Amino acid sequence: MSSFSQASVSSQNSRGTKRKWLPEEDAALVACMVDVHNVGTFNADTGFKADYLNELEKMLEKVLPDAKLKAKPNLESRIRTLKRDWSIVYDMLSGKNNSGFGWDENRQLVVAEDAVWNSYIKVRIISTAQFKHRSFPYYDQLTAIYAKDRATGKDAQTAADIIEEIDAEDVATTNTHEERNDFHGCEADVSLDDMDLSGTQ
Repeated sequence: MSSFSQASVSSQNSRGTKRKWLPEEDAALVACMVDVHNVGTFNADTGFKADYLNELEKMLEKVLPDAKLKAKPNLESRIRTLKRDWSIVYDMLSGKNNSGFGWDENRQLVVAEDAVWNSYIKVRIISTAQFKHRSFPYYDQLTAIYAKDRATGKDAQTAADIIEEIDAEDVATTNTHEERNDFHGCEADVSLDDMDLSGTQ
């Protein structure tokens, strides 16, 4: 049994176990998102049009047939998690009055002096401390997709705005996901916190 199908089976064995995304699955998902973005057919002002998830599902079926990733809830939930994490890192690197942060391209890691981290973490509502020692290997690819609508314009969002929006979406879709999860025997969302990305380049 491949590692992809093992991950799917182990994540679905007991009700309430979150699906564990493997680094290879995340890398394939982000690569497919970049491909869809570059083609442009599904592009919208804030990322993608609604039907892009079905296109991603088809693409991933070819690349990772044993993973059995579905547009909803798997891809939808994972993309929300990736976008949330990306927005936190993006705000550290590109936000106003956030001097002192840098990006280590080799380690795919946000870097700063301890004093910069400490003062930044103190005034943030959202958890940014997790990125002090954790790499985020998809930053460049996700920036190519999402940075345009974040950088300028009246609709530019902060990480806090995106998290608030995600929380509102989660409340609106909880019942739908719970029904699906009862059927599939798994939970839809898992954070990058649950993964060890240290070996991913």
